[in-house]
Amino acid sequence: MERRWRILGGCGLIAGIFLFVQLGALALVQPFESAGYQAVEDPSDPTNSLMYIGAILVATAVMLLAFRYDVDQLIRGLIVFSAAWLSLYVFQVLVPPVFTYAGLNVGAVLLALGLGTALLVYPEWYVIDSAGAVMGAAAAGLFGISFGVLPALVLLTVLAVYDAISVYGTEHMLTLASGVMDLRVPVVLVIPMTLSYSYLDATTPNPTAEDETSDDSAAANDDTEATTGTGEAGESDDVHADPLERDALFIGLGDAIIPSILVASAAFFASSDVLSVFDVPLPALTAMVGSYVGLTILLWMVLKGRAHAGLPLLNGGTIAGYIVGALAAGISLVDALGLGPYL
Repeated sequence: MERRWRILGGCGLIAGIFLFVQLGALALVQPFESAGYQAVEDPSDPTNSLMYIGAILVATAVMLLAFRYDVDQLIRGLIVFSAAWLSLYVFQVLVPPVFTYAGLNVGAVLLALGLGTALLVYPEWYVIDSAGAVMGAAAAGLFGISFGVLPALVLLTVLAVYDAISVYGTEHMLTLASGVMDLRVPVVLVIPMTLSYSYLDATTPNPTAEDETSDDSAAANDDTEATTGTGEAGESDDVHADPLERDALFIGLGDAIIPSILVASAAFFASSDVLSVFDVPLPALTAMVGSYVGLTILLWMVLKGRAHAGLPLLNGGTIAGYIVGALAAGISLVDALGLGPYL
């Protein structure tokens, strides 16, 4: 019974991180827009999504090559730098500019450097999760103001298909996840199931199930991952291991970021007369609800001990929730999909 409560607590922590990323993105869109962080001239252009998808494919190929040729520490350095850089966007709009130098907010820079240093020096699970939550809110907020609803829908749809292919078809995302797990960076969030769990001391789990479990890998079976990489749900070396005996779950940061982009976009680009609940436009709020429906189904499937692609469920739930909310708010389906200018 105690283990069951720990599993429920872990799932609750995952939901809490998702909520932080989504609420953080919603809170940051206006400050980001005021600070001039919008990355494109025309947020309604759907080709913006295609450029980002292309960048993901290139980054994936580079990382796979880095793991193949044992230069993965270079990837670790780039990810830590990216974490510090994204956090700087957040701190610059949140931290009052008491001291500035060369146009930079000194306090914000120091906080960003502190976050990067902590990831390099002591990447314990709570350091990784804290950095990942900040990164996730920043990324979702930045893409939310840069992608209109149509580009966001294109992005979520294409990445859901890509994630399914890369997990169930080519399986290269499982290879990527295995390499990323060894780096101990906030590409993967760590959800401990026990108070004594230490990510620094734990044996890194293997998300693939191609090799039979040996006695030497028995410890790894206690650290079964939930979702890793862009959005796949991982499994232990022993796919029949009791889910209640896991010491930690792992969820890919992309699982939290990608659906949150549509949430942020739906809120930022909503017209002023759209029905709002708690100051959140209804389509954005129902998109959030839909993402949690997808997350619930995903975790239920993962706790059965099998690998699953996360983004089809997460993105699918978010898109469905958004459409339901848009229609309930009186928005036509054409306008909800952002197709009005093309019809």
